Amino acid sequence: MSSAVEVAVIGGGILGVGAAQACAAAGYSCAVIEQADWACGTSSRSSKLIHGGLRYLETKQFSLVRESLCERAILLRIAPHLVRPLAFRIPVYGSTRRGALTLAAGLGLYGVLAGWTPLARYSACLPGRLPKSLRASGLKTEGLKTVFRYWDAQTDDVQLTRAVLRSAQDLGVQAHCPAKLMAAERTDGGYRLELAVDGGTREVRCGYLVNAGGPWVNEVLARFAPEAAPRPIDRVQGSHLVLEPAICDEAFYLESPIDQRAVFVLPWKGMTLLGTTERPFDGDPAQVSVSDGERDYLLATLRHYFPDVQPRIVREFAGVRVLPHGDGRAFQRPRDCVFHLSPGHPHLVSLYGGKLTGYRHTGQDVVAKVVQSLGPRAAKADTETLRLPVVS
Repeated sequence: MSSAVEVAVIGGGILGVGAAQACAAAGYSCAVIEQADWACGTSSRSSKLIHGGLRYLETKQFSLVRESLCERAILLRIAPHLVRPLAFRIPVYGSTRRGALTLAAGLGLYGVLAGWTPLARYSACLPGRLPKSLRASGLKTEGLKTVFRYWDAQTDDVQLTRAVLRSAQDLGVQAHCPAKLMAAERTDGGYRLELAVDGGTREVRCGYLVNAGGPWVNEVLARFAPEAAPRPIDRVQGSHLVLEPAICDEAFYLESPIDQRAVFVLPWKGMTLLGTTERPFDGDPAQVSVSDGERDYLLATLRHYFPDVQPRIVREFAGVRVLPHGDGRAFQRPRDCVFHLSPGHPHLVSLYGGKLTGYRHTGQDVVAKVVQSLGPRAAKADTETLRLPVVS
């Protein structure tokens, strides 16, 4: 069997389905191709947050924070059934590296970048005036100086991905899953893709190709003829634990006592989600799992702040994210999505990195690349206002 579309997208994570939705909304015929299942990789193994990235202010990624806060506002409007506001607490102790004045300045800037919407407000309370919910959580009060409160948002990353996919299909996108890319041949009019589907093969032809393979992005490029040069990358593993009991109905933004990284304690479906870690990963992303060291690291952070909590691990999961190769700790590296153009392949773009929160904006950037290659089309919809459907 064979079919032809103007744009084909490889990868069924949030960036892939977001790119497909954006291209279809812009008026292009489109197909999205996933080898295993929708959101089965990194997009199902996130911290479940739609946030501006408060910690990115430390590394002066102001444009990324502003963009993410804008996308947070859009998602709260177009998907209120999937994206909900969540209050965060930041406890400050005498030993905390980031003092109260530094945090107040950061939260103030966060509010300015958010446009001083209701979710941009923050507050602080002294130890003697902690609300009942904080006292009941078991938060350590010894050495506690103050507790800040600010707002971000939470989502179910799998349901969000599936909702964007459904929206893309409603706009006419063909969805092929499971379908594994076996080969991609450059042609005069774009690409001819050979897919392995249900024990057989299927051919898809396209004028423009988007590689949203996530941690497999370079493996996708290895199947191209002629050769498509990849970008050097660093793979980073992030792990989470799902725990009982539920500690609080608000979230905590904690500073790890081990290395001062940010660790989140989040309410999640009547339980507690604890994460994340960042460690180099070298292996098959499909086989990633939580290591003993990561488990110990996360539990040590939890016990440092909640010494009386006796956590029971209900579930754990690990994912692999891609960062363009660079120096320095992964925690301090830029998180913008990088668009890579392989020499000799003018109708191909590969997406490196990116964030769950910014999937829609990344999709719009993909459309800009497609327009440069294929020319504009009559738009069908605007993803900034198009409400996402309810999915089961």
